[in-house]
Amino acid sequence: MKVFVTGAAGFIGSSIAAGLVKAGHEVVGLVRKPEQLEEVKQIGVTGVLGTLNDRELLIAQARAADAVINAASSDNRTAVEAFIEALAGSGTVFLHTSGSSIVGDASGGKGTDKIYYEDNLPEPTADKAARVAIDRLVLDAASKGVRSAVLCNTLIYGHGALPRDSVQLPRLLRQARKSGIVRHVGPGRNIWSNVHIDDVVDLYLLALDKTEAGAFYFVESGEAAFRDMSAAIAKALGLGAPQDWPLDQAKEEWGYEMASYGLGSNSRVRGERARKQLGWQPHRPPVLQWIANDMLR
Repeated sequence: MKVFVTGAAGFIGSSIAAGLVKAGHEVVGLVRKPEQLEEVKQIGVTGVLGTLNDRELLIAQARAADAVINAASSDNRTAVEAFIEALAGSGTVFLHTSGSSIVGDASGGKGTDKIYYEDNLPEPTADKAARVAIDRLVLDAASKGVRSAVLCNTLIYGHGALPRDSVQLPRLLRQARKSGIVRHVGPGRNIWSNVHIDDVVDLYLLALDKTEAGAFYFVESGEAAFRDMSAAIAKALGLGAPQDWPLDQAKEEWGYEMASYGLGSNSRVRGERARKQLGWQPHRPPVLQWIANDMLR
């Protein structure tokens, strides 16, 4: 199968692309920088230079492919509209990558008992309304003859194919190495569901073959409080106990979005659809075990 992958030089996209190549698929990958053409070539991907705003390029590549995976920005509506236009009436698989901050509560590090399920999603906050609207656009494309699905990833850990590091935990690690102190937002009692990148890749491969049109999947294999993850990082680094960090100070280090949502919110979800409908069986080490044994390797 010929698969067009956006974000092919990014953490998620390169890992998916490498997994596709390993499984015997032909992969064409969108990259933003000329030097990334050679980088993706090293993992067996044919690179195409462009951006998510290059509408005609996206349409042409989508129509030339047997499937499309959008693993770049979850917030670019232009790209999604182009793909839907290109694939309408074709029955082609279109997998769109979202993120579970869509249910994030920006709690400032406080905990919650609230858990969200795939068939009972809340109305989004103002910060996440645009992303949720894009997710719904993808799901609605099923009525236009596109075999579309949304894969909503949780906190991803593990090492990627090209960029080694993911998004959330490496920020805690870099701040700790810079300051000598591991910090989490507020009291760090906020909880995120999480999943290993290799399990993520397994799910995309399954969805490519088996997804139903209009399906929404939470991608998770467990959960952990940031307080526990920061403690595991501190132990791995040989540092003292992690410290609480007021949200305002965390924003100065990580910015509003990352401090409020990526590191300071709760995002507790349950993803049963992939297990039941696709036979997905995540089996990589839990996040605390990975931090202890593999994060620093």
